[in-house]
Amino acid sequence: MKVHKFLSIRLIAIMSILIWSALSISAQVSADAGKELFKANCAACHAKDMRSAATGPALGGSQALWGDDAALYAWIRNSQAMIKKGHPRAVELWNKYKPVVMTNFEKLTDDEIGSILAYVNGTYDGTYGPVKSTASSAKKEAPKSLLPLYLIIAAVLAVLALLLTKIISNLNQIAAAREGRYEETKTIGQILTSKGVVTFLIFAAIIFGAYTTVNKSVELGRQEGYAPDQPIKFSHATHAGVNKIDCQYCHDSARRSKHSSIPGTNTCMNCHAAIKNGSQYGTAEITKIFASIGYDPATNKYIEDYESKSEEDIKAIFTKWIGDEYKRVKEKGDLDSEGERVVAQQWADIKKSLTNDQKKQIQGPIEWTRIHNLPDHVYFNHSQHVTVGKLECQTCHGKVEEMEVLKQMSPLSMGWCINCHRQTEVKFKDNAYYANYTRYHEELASGKRDKVTVSDIGGLECQKCHY
Repeated sequence: MKVHKFLSIRLIAIMSILIWSALSISAQVSADAGKELFKANCAACHAKDMRSAATGPALGGSQALWGDDAALYAWIRNSQAMIKKGHPRAVELWNKYKPVVMTNFEKLTDDEIGSILAYVNGTYDGTYGPVKSTASSAKKEAPKSLLPLYLIIAAVLAVLALLLTKIISNLNQIAAAREGRYEETKTIGQILTSKGVVTFLIFAAIIFGAYTTVNKSVELGRQEGYAPDQPIKFSHATHAGVNKIDCQYCHDSARRSKHSSIPGTNTCMNCHAAIKNGSQYGTAEITKIFASIGYDPATNKYIEDYESKSEEDIKAIFTKWIGDEYKRVKEKGDLDSEGERVVAQQWADIKKSLTNDQKKQIQGPIEWTRIHNLPDHVYFNHSQHVTVGKLECQTCHGKVEEMEVLKQMSPLSMGWCINCHRQTEVKFKDNAYYANYTRYHEELASGKRDKVTVSDIGGLECQKCHY
């Protein structure tokens, strides 16, 4: 009996070591793992092509630029600490991208950072992922997934565990014989259904279930990278980038309200009463605005009693406009077959974009698809950040002026917000909102304090965001 207990303990210990070894193998540097880590931690601020600057710098060639992996790893874990130490590369990056503060990633292991860099370098030099064929370059194969290797390891561990269990059973039988007892030899089936094995499997299932549940719960509602199709192909790159329209011209409530509301169609008409042909889509998208609000671009007037117009009346107005513009641009006297196809296609798109199962009429507001959405139990005030905190929209939303299709750049997670509050310096100078913080003003003036962060003024208090 003592031999049985001793060997059972040894079996559990060996199995634990084997499982830990398997987990250790999966934690090695891997570009595949780095891709997932990049998406979860870096993609909010860095361009995925590794060559373009976004909210943060392009990551391709980072190791060469730093020249010291230890310093680079330290920067990733705590950028502000490296800046305070005066590291030349850290100071250079800060001067270029301030006041945007890089999130700290203190919990990333060396292997995880190495995996991210492996993915960055592979994407940058073209050795990771599918490579486009060109006349001057040979095809390269993307790195294969490590999943088959993990499955093989799991199978080997399972077989080894069965063999060890069988050995223990035989040893117990020998020990029983020496004591003058008879113990029946157990079959593989009996071993698999034994109390110890079943207990272990139940325990493993509970651990796996709890791990999966926690991970999925943390990810619940996260929409990082979400870029849905909109009823109108609105290009922020054209409006905010090429034409330099300020974000707050359209989203004017961001400076004075909790919400940054979607602009009404009247805001669009401030420009599009004059601009009737788009630079990319011609009449195709702008006519949707006209049809929504009831503006006749042919007469430059709003259509009287538009709400009561039938669909056929509306169709007649806007198909004539589309056709006339087609003839004008193509310099044609009559509408040819191609023109008729364009008119029919654009009208079909107008109807599809402005109506749905709940909205039967073309007339009425444009129903945009919401992209950024916080849980109901979270309080966030745009005016507090935009007007008082004087944050640029790009801090949270990325370089929208470069986006053809708007997407959610930041994770908007609690950890992401907290890290920002810990690191972001409050702009006290010439800001009347913070005039009552007398002690901090005195400490700044005396040199006792070099900055005040959001956390210093209560930015980490739970009730600030969860009222």
